[in-house]
Amino acid sequence: MTNDGIDGTGLMAFWATIDEDYLNRFRAWHNCEHMPERVSIPGFQVGRRYIDCGDPATFLMTYQTNDSEVFSSTSYLDALNAPSNWTRESLPHFNNPVRNIYSSLYADGETDYVMTPYVYALRFNADEDGLAKTAASLAGNEQLGRVALYRVDEAISGIQTSERKIYGGGPGEQRWLLFVEASMAGAADGSALAGSLAALSADWKDVFQGLFAIDYVLAKP
Repeated sequence: MTNDGIDGTGLMAFWATIDEDYLNRFRAWHNCEHMPERVSIPGFQVGRRYIDCGDPATFLMTYQTNDSEVFSSTSYLDALNAPSNWTRESLPHFNNPVRNIYSSLYADGETDYVMTPYVYALRFNADEDGLAKTAASLAGNEQLGRVALYRVDEAISGIQTSERKIYGGGPGEQRWLLFVEASMAGAADGSALAGSLAALSADWKDVFQGLFAIDYVLAKP
């Protein structure tokens, strides 16, 4: 599956570890109710769930939208402030939640979950100067798919909602997010891509990074 026609600049990224005894129930809720409801909201384009390659109970959940303003829209906030009974049941099983709203600063390449089913996700703090050029230096590698750099939208990320009150988490401390989609050779083996990212991020601060594999995708028809 590629991202043809999906070129929105808004992104919600949510990291959380799910109680192990609730994993099957979590997936059922997320697949059957939560993602379909979210993707149906005006301005939403696609929802994705990734699983941490080192911890099968940790997930990265994302929604791509036309722009970040979608996440402060009446339609979206109405949904966040009227959680279903299943949502109220599920959210207390989220541990160490971090949720940020982002706007795209740079993006290149197409998403292909067959050829590049892995994503390196790096949250970090750094001066903006040169960040887009750094991201662009990764593009064009045959082992990579889409490379994208995002800036956090602090105002929208900080909006308090009924759902947020349930899971208890908020925005992370890092201002930037770098997504690098990769093939098995480039991601699972670590090696070349991991080394390149380590070199590029040497001067970054508060770095949080993880390698994730695609677990579920739902795009708006």
